[in-house]
Amino acid sequence: MSEKEIKNDMMYSVSLSLAKSMLEKGIVTESDYRKIDAFLLEKYQPYIGLLLADKA
Repeated sequence: MSEKEIKNDMMYSVSLSLAKSMLEKGIVTESDYRKIDAFLLEKYQPYIGLLLADKA
């Protein structure tokens, strides 16, 4: 993996973790969470994230 791919994976993971925390606290809905996930997948195009998408 290139340095950029590693960075994108890390940014995706951190961002999705924050979104999941917001979901658990009731700040965002499940629908919002899925939209955030789709946006982050498109933005960062993470290698590992694509493998884990829809498994969270």
